[in-house]
Amino acid sequence: MNLPRMRALWRGRPRARDAARRRLAAALRREELRGLSFAFQARWIAGIAVGAFIIATVNRPQAWYYLSVVVLLLILGAVPFLLRRHPLGQPARLAFIVLDVAVITMVIMADPPFMAADPWPIQMRLRGQEFIYCLVYLAASALSFSPVVVAWTGAWITVLWSAGVLMVLQRSDTLTAGDIPAGGPMATLSTVLNPAYVSLGQWRNQVVLTLIATALLTAAVWRARSTLLRLTQAEVTRAELSRYVSPDLADAMVRTPDQDLGRPQLRQVAVIFADIVGFTGHAEDLPPERVVALLRSFHARTCKVVFAHSGTLDKFLGDGFMATFGALADDPDAARKALACALALQAECERWRAKRHARGAPEIAVAVGVHVGPVVVGNIGAERRLEFTAIGDPVNVASRLERLTRDHGCRIAASRELLEAAGPLPETERPFAARGSVAIRGRTQPIDLFVWPAAAPEPALPA
Repeated sequence: MNLPRMRALWRGRPRARDAARRRLAAALRREELRGLSFAFQARWIAGIAVGAFIIATVNRPQAWYYLSVVVLLLILGAVPFLLRRHPLGQPARLAFIVLDVAVITMVIMADPPFMAADPWPIQMRLRGQEFIYCLVYLAASALSFSPVVVAWTGAWITVLWSAGVLMVLQRSDTLTAGDIPAGGPMATLSTVLNPAYVSLGQWRNQVVLTLIATALLTAAVWRARSTLLRLTQAEVTRAELSRYVSPDLADAMVRTPDQDLGRPQLRQVAVIFADIVGFTGHAEDLPPERVVALLRSFHARTCKVVFAHSGTLDKFLGDGFMATFGALADDPDAARKALACALALQAECERWRAKRHARGAPEIAVAVGVHVGPVVVGNIGAERRLEFTAIGDPVNVASRLERLTRDHGCRIAASRELLEAAGPLPETERPFAARGSVAIRGRTQPIDLFVWPAAAPEPALPA
């Protein structure tokens, strides 16, 4: 598993790169649509809450007018939501934002139509707290998960609210700071308290606060979107890399720098070697495409089992493979996981054997060797050809144990070290049988061998 080359493989190939970009764009689009759905739901909840507040606090018939405005805003929000998948969905959303802001501004500043004029001067409407509704609408735009929408909303609130204030200022009965007569504080107070007085300072504060809130919300949404982009890109990268390497190694490659992941380290690792017994004889009478199909089925079934037990597929070895447990990070349960994986591999192969027998195909047996011990893990090889793997005596022993299954008529050959580190077997499993001290080719020290299942009952390893 050459980590730098694996990363470059999918990034450097045009088809893989284009496919990854399409998946990334699709993932971002899905998140945007989820944001729109959430914002639409929040809009309805807010509309219902405002409607209830109006019914409870506003006299009739003004209450019906304001309720009709709430319904209008809900309809205006529904249109771009229904068009969210249309090619013109984004322009429609931006256009309806302008309509929303215009309606909110008009309702705040204008007298209700078809009703008796408000006895209070229209200038008094600029002194209340109604401008908060504009800020609430601005805050709600952040649910769109789009910095453009937030900035667009803040800009139009500023423009349309300022236009409304300017229209009020143009009225002949409007008083401003320039109309304060000379005469001391009492004259100033008399003008400021006049219902027709409009404070330009208040308007400036509203504009400045709106722009500041817009900038902060835009930055917050942009940062959240950037975080989502990184996470989505990492997930797409992981999905692409998982086609070439073990999923846990793909995770490590995405989140860990090359120099940290590939740096050689000494770890306690459990190692499994497995292959198809008598594969040469099986392949001899099969056409090439059937041989490939057999290997693919074997790899698919066994890889599923290895990954389910948090193992790392180190490499395929023709009709076999090598898997490690605890190679990427220290894992005190590495031996237990490896033993459980070995037993699960045999269970999966039993199901595969029965399926092949039912259709008249030759039965398949898989031999497994498993051992545990300190190994060196990391990038091994030359500068131009690196491979992330595990090397050391336990790797060699696991490989030799797998070969010993033929001599002892078993399916799993394990060392005493592995069984002791793994702990007691589940009650549903048959015990391993001791075969005594066995010499390992190329190794001076023998290994205490245990086999599963045993051809005849023998003393099992004590719990």
